[in-house]
Amino acid sequence: MEILLETQNKTRKPIKLATKSEHAAYFMPMLENFADHGELNEVVKNCVGKACELLDAGVPLYPNDFVRRHDAGSVHAEYEALGESELEEVDTEFSLAGRMMSSRSFGKVIFFHIMDRTGRLQCYAEKSVMGDTAFSQFKKLDVGDIVGVTGKLFRTKTGELTLRCFTARLLSKSFRALPDKHSGLTDVEARYRQRYVDLVMNPRAREIFRKRSRIVREFRRFMEQKGFTEVETPMMHAVAGGATARPFVTHHNALDIELYLRVAPELYLKRLIVGGMERVFEINRCFRNEGIDTRHNPEFTSCEFYWAYATYKELMDFTEQLFAHIAYEVCGSTVITYQGQEIDLTPGRWTRMTYHEALEKVGGHAPEFYNDMESVRTYLRSRGEKFLESEGIGKLQSRLFDLDVEDKLVQPTFIYAYPEEISPLARRNDADPSLTDRFEIFICGCEYGNAFSELNDPVDQRLRFEAQVAAKAAGDDEACPLDNDYLRALEYGMPPTAGEGIGIDRLTMLLTDEPAIREVILFPLLRPEA
Repeated sequence: MEILLETQNKTRKPIKLATKSEHAAYFMPMLENFADHGELNEVVKNCVGKACELLDAGVPLYPNDFVRRHDAGSVHAEYEALGESELEEVDTEFSLAGRMMSSRSFGKVIFFHIMDRTGRLQCYAEKSVMGDTAFSQFKKLDVGDIVGVTGKLFRTKTGELTLRCFTARLLSKSFRALPDKHSGLTDVEARYRQRYVDLVMNPRAREIFRKRSRIVREFRRFMEQKGFTEVETPMMHAVAGGATARPFVTHHNALDIELYLRVAPELYLKRLIVGGMERVFEINRCFRNEGIDTRHNPEFTSCEFYWAYATYKELMDFTEQLFAHIAYEVCGSTVITYQGQEIDLTPGRWTRMTYHEALEKVGGHAPEFYNDMESVRTYLRSRGEKFLESEGIGKLQSRLFDLDVEDKLVQPTFIYAYPEEISPLARRNDADPSLTDRFEIFICGCEYGNAFSELNDPVDQRLRFEAQVAAKAAGDDEACPLDNDYLRALEYGMPPTAGEGIGIDRLTMLLTDEPAIREVILFPLLRPEA
């Protein structure tokens, strides 16, 4: 018998369901939503019909009284090696829960797999064991439903460890069919948008994010072992400082002021150095209103840390140890493979090269060329680069570096001694004040971190800020604004300090062998669905 449900949208045909259940009308809002998005099909209707029958039989679709005492991973770990006779001697009654990922019915028996966060386990439901009513109700469940099972272990004729179910209950009803188990979600954007489905179907995705969690844990453990204190600083800033980047703007209604999502925590962390904390770090989000590509997401995670009485040279050694520690703990070796290229993160094997040496040795540009503004401008135009006429030679050289050097830095490399013009927060080099005591980390043609001996002279810092304000007035949207409170903090005296920021997302890309940043961010920014 079919039941017709009148939709609120009178221009649409009534929805037909193959059921006479009084519960059918309950599902009307959900069915209309499916219809509005062109997703209402026979699979959905069939799921709703069986859900109605379960409700008619007094079976709740979303109970909350099942107690799970075991998981698939620990069951396999402890009992996989046991033979059939040894399993018969195991008295434990197991209680597991998870999503039903497959189901094969053979009349009075059903083989199915459940999956939890630790893995999969085959289960066996038999009418003679479960009873007619319970078995009949279980047959109304669908792949994708979340179930709770109890029973004892045995081994099938094919040798697979299996749970013979005493009970098998619905814990949460699914009304959407899972993708094909072999292909999963094939549309890349759908994978990112529906990460919840991607994680169900894609073991690789689950492994990436488990590994990401381990990377963050080891990062934190290393910093704490070195005497650093983890802190939290504001996400909303009255002044968008700490990095050259275009910020996101928001508004606070109660104070009636504009605020900026932070582009970096740097200036707040250095305030803590002034306060005497000496070694601090923060792992958290930053936000930059920039383009999206395989290496950039407007919302990203970084770790910034600051170390009083240290220099950028000490940070180079520290960074080699940090990367090697995380790689060894997460990947089991300091030598890894990234996109077919063997990368050696072993301390002592990193290359160190000055910024201008890199322009010469890697980029192939002679000093008389890269120090001549008009020659560089002409070259950049020939390469299709756009730039402001107000940009100095340091900024133009940075464009040369991006074009002709960065992609060629494959093995771990420190590039140091950056021009002052593009390093507004870094300390000037004592021997050459046009340069700064700054380095960046490059691996496989990608930047992984930025560090320098911090500028702690409040007069020099004010002059740098004023130069940045002038650059912003000339059209540089990424220039730093002047932060008077930060200058006031420096006027109290900040000890000689070294600081560094490392991108957690890019580090995860490296250690999971993923070429795209969206693969290592659970919910990357996407254009809203129509």
